[in-house]
Amino acid sequence: MRIYLFLLLLAAAVTFLVTPGVRLLARRAGAMTAVRDRDVHDAVTPRLGGLAMLAGVLCAMLVASNIPFLEGLFRDTRQPWAILAAGTLVCLLGAADDRWDLDWVTKLAGQVLAALLLAWQGVSLVTLPINGVTVLSGRTALILTVLVVVVSMNAVNFVDGLDGLAAGVMAIGGSAFFLYAYLLTRDASADDYSSLAALLTAVLIGVCLGFLPHNLTRARIFMGDSGSMLLGLLLAAGTIAVTGQVDPARLSGADFFGQFLPILLPIGVMIVPFLDFGLAVLRRIGSGKSPFHADQAHLHHRLLSLGHSKFTAVLIMYTWTVVISVGLLLPLVLPMRSVYIFWVSGLLFAVLLTFDPLRWRTGRHRKDSDVPSA
Repeated sequence: MRIYLFLLLLAAAVTFLVTPGVRLLARRAGAMTAVRDRDVHDAVTPRLGGLAMLAGVLCAMLVASNIPFLEGLFRDTRQPWAILAAGTLVCLLGAADDRWDLDWVTKLAGQVLAALLLAWQGVSLVTLPINGVTVLSGRTALILTVLVVVVSMNAVNFVDGLDGLAAGVMAIGGSAFFLYAYLLTRDASADDYSSLAALLTAVLIGVCLGFLPHNLTRARIFMGDSGSMLLGLLLAAGTIAVTGQVDPARLSGADFFGQFLPILLPIGVMIVPFLDFGLAVLRRIGSGKSPFHADQAHLHHRLLSLGHSKFTAVLIMYTWTVVISVGLLLPLVLPMRSVYIFWVSGLLFAVLLTFDPLRWRTGRHRKDSDVPSA
């Protein structure tokens, strides 16, 4: 655990220190986010934050490859190097989009190429933990791998609409997934706790925490597509690395629930991005538009329209991520009665926070200049 924590802090420190330089680079390169009708920020802001995140990822992974505890992960397989190559590819693709606003076809093609690179080097969903173990055919495994990676990248991209939202949600969700991956690995082996999934999520948490101080309220820089696609790819790779490689039924206390946790937990971790992505695709296709057509109906737009400030809207999405991620992990360590109590109280709190009934009951209408005009 201490080595994972060290790498997390290293990734955070590198990202934090490199971000000011990337901000200056973005200004000089003209990679700026203009104020558009659909946006909620009110000032021109540099993008390219993903480049600082990539620096944190590369530094932490290179150091990890030289740590005896983890070097076997890099020596025995090409998977970590494939993930670094795919992450670099999507980050540079996103950086090009941050600067030149690429069309959606080009971005999608690059995302599929990165997913195929992962699958080619063995980062692939070859099994699913359903009814024991379900072995997938080569074609099915390839399709599912590409789908998981592409959807994850776009889901994080879609939810990145408020200061600190995407980085915070991914840090929270990544923490839950890290604990799960670490518990699985520890239970599977008494003397080797090295895990590619745990390593990837620790690094992901680190770069998010390192970037957040620059990206919270009144953000000085946005992560842009370069950051959102990198984060989505890292979490997808971590999910693929853990799914089917360790028998979840061996995890103490997992029982029947544990068989489905490798599938349920990534969904729970990404519930806010996945929900926003799914609703956006359905909404746009239903109106005869491209799934990538921008609009003002994302979840954060809806929270703002309810009267929440931008800061409160971010806290609400953090809350939902915590409730669902932690709720899915608790059956592994607590009796089900305590789990039920947590779910009921957590969901009730999240719903009350989301809809703020006290504000409606008292008739108090907050004046919030952060809410965009229609």
